[in-house]
Amino acid sequence: MTINCKGQLIDLSQPKVMGILNITPNSFFDGGRYSNENEILAKVEKMLAEGATFIDIGAYSSKPSAEFVSEEEELNRIVPVVQLLVKHFPEILISIDTFRSEVARVCIENGAAMINDISAGNLDDKMLEVIAKYNVPYIMMHMRGTPETMQSMTEYEDVVKEVLFYFSEKISLARSLGINDLIIDPGFGFAKTITQNYEVMQKLELFQNLELPLLIGISRKSMIHKTLEISADEALNGTTFLNTIALTKGAQILRVHDVKEAVECVKLYEKLNC
Repeated sequence: MTINCKGQLIDLSQPKVMGILNITPNSFFDGGRYSNENEILAKVEKMLAEGATFIDIGAYSSKPSAEFVSEEEELNRIVPVVQLLVKHFPEILISIDTFRSEVARVCIENGAAMINDISAGNLDDKMLEVIAKYNVPYIMMHMRGTPETMQSMTEYEDVVKEVLFYFSEKISLARSLGINDLIIDPGFGFAKTITQNYEVMQKLELFQNLELPLLIGISRKSMIHKTLEISADEALNGTTFLNTIALTKGAQILRVHDVKEAVECVKLYEKLNC
């Protein structure tokens, strides 16, 4: 199973790691840590050296009850960072964490390789058109509502069944527009209770039926630190454990704050299955 990133075929038969670069002042774990060029370059250089295949840049916090950020502000935050990273790391594969088609378009034109959309097109009806036009890989996540409202929308009869149905509809729509490279993200922490998050994790292998690459983003999330009654800063061990479980259930991309530990998970998992 491969995806095409700027003409480079990325083989996902061996799981890959996506490093997170939040350039928001208010992200739940690392908000405000990377506020100037030197800090950004040092962080990205470290993640690439540790084995990240992709760098995912976000300029709009999607944590529960996150405040609104205008499209202009999101562009002002993210475009200079994309330009900076492409200049200093010409071979970098940048993913853009946005639900806005205009942000996606501008970032792709400045060198981004893929788009990571928490709404799978629900929050901007032009998003899929942009993806189809530029023919970049598209990560579709499951979420209800918006970051501001999602935690009030957690009523499901069968959370796994409903998430799978959601993706079947989204995949059909994307295919009808000629979008080739799709990646699915079940959306841990998005419009789901902690119990529902663990139910999705428990049945994660069912998502292989969609026959698409599976991205897992559970790094330091509340489903870990609230369960263990610790802080997000203390949740690396729990993250590593759940990333390992996800790999055994078919995850092909781990989206993480801590690249070194995730890469080690992948290496050990591969050794067990060689």
